[in-house]
Amino acid sequence: MIDDILNESKKAMDKAVEALKHDLAAMRTGRASTGLVEKLLVEYYGTPTQLQELALISVPEPQLISIRPYDPGAMKEIERAIMQSDLGLNPNNDGKIIRLQIPRLTEQRRRDLSKAVSKRAEDARISIRNTRRSGLEDMKSFEKEKMISEDDFYVGRDEIQKLTDDFTKKVDDIAAAKEKELMEV
Repeated sequence: MIDDILNESKKAMDKAVEALKHDLAAMRTGRASTGLVEKLLVEYYGTPTQLQELALISVPEPQLISIRPYDPGAMKEIERAIMQSDLGLNPNNDGKIIRLQIPRLTEQRRRDLSKAVSKRAEDARISIRNTRRSGLEDMKSFEKEKMISEDDFYVGRDEIQKLTDDFTKKVDDIAAAKEKELMEV
C-alpha cells in the first residue's frame, strides 16, 4: 500500500516537473528556439492545430526561427496565430517560408522574465508539496484503519519526504538553469 502511494506521488511530482519544463521552454530568452512556437495553436480548416504539425520549424541562425508550412495555404493562418500570441514577434513571409527575427532582450525584460521563472518554479514546488500532503493523508488514514502499522507509516513518511526533496531539487536546478540562460547577453 505504501508503495502504491509512493508510486502515485512520484508520478504526480514528475508531472509537475514536466509542466515546468514545458512552460519554461516556451519562454523567450533572446535566443531562437523551436520551443517558442511549436506548441502554438493555429486555426487550420476550423481545427486548432499545433504549429509543429503544420510546418517544419528550424533555427538557421541564433536570432532567427524559420517556419516552412507543409501546406502553403496555411501560411496566413500561421502568421495570424503568431501575431495573436503573446510572443511579441512579427512574422516575415516570403511566400514559402515565415521568418521570425528574435530581438535581443533588454536588461529590464530579463529581470521580468527571471521573476516569471521564479514564480513558475514556486508553483511547481507548491504542486509537489500538495502531492506530499495528499500522500501523507492517505498513509494516515491507512494507519487509522489499521491497514498499515505505525512503523510502516513512519517509513512511508520518510520516503515521501525524500521524494519531495528530490523533486524540489530538480525544480530548483531547472529554474536556476533557465535564469542563467535568461541573464546571458
